[in-house]
Amino acid sequence: MSQVLGIRELGVADYESTWLAMKHFTDGRDKHTADEVWLVQHPPVFTQGQAGKAEHLLLPGDIPVVKSDRGGQVTYHGPGQLVAYLMLDVRRLGFGVRDLVTRIEHCLIDLLASYGVTAAAKPDAPGVYVEGAKIASLGLRIRNGCSFHGLALNVDMDLEPFRRINPCGYAGLAMTQLRDHAGPIEFAEVGARLRTQLVKHLDYAEQTTLTGGID
Repeated sequence: MSQVLGIRELGVADYESTWLAMKHFTDGRDKHTADEVWLVQHPPVFTQGQAGKAEHLLLPGDIPVVKSDRGGQVTYHGPGQLVAYLMLDVRRLGFGVRDLVTRIEHCLIDLLASYGVTAAAKPDAPGVYVEGAKIASLGLRIRNGCSFHGLALNVDMDLEPFRRINPCGYAGLAMTQLRDHAGPIEFAEVGARLRTQLVKHLDYAEQTTLTGGID
């Protein structure tokens, strides 16, 4: 099978409808279905992973809370954050779950390095960090050997809502974003660089842009 990664640019889309579309795609795929990545921004929303505990939601206020089936604890999504959902046949790719997480972290580390920002992963806390502050979160679900959900990179956003939660279950965890380390940047360019890194680190031969709906 041709190792081509299909990528959809969804713009700004509601979290719950995108999540339902992800589940529909994953449940309906077979061994011949090509892998896809969906790039999206969400309106403000807190999402609680399967291991999420209510005490990590401190003062959500007027921002809705959605209980999700991804891994991990509570996080925030909002405009100016680049979210990539990875609908991959992990079994076909030959990756273990830990290997997949490491490859995604390296995608983000290399992306940030292209802006002159030094980042690192932590073995006990999935995600990517700059000077001890978290700049990107990961939350995946594997079903029948296929992944969905994915990563969220803080690019140029309002970080205040993160103070209403214990991000990823860590009280007082500092959050940061690319703009604060690299200055003014083009959001679309960050997405283009992420596409390149995903192809490289997930061992695809090339990428293609997909069009059409996701429902």
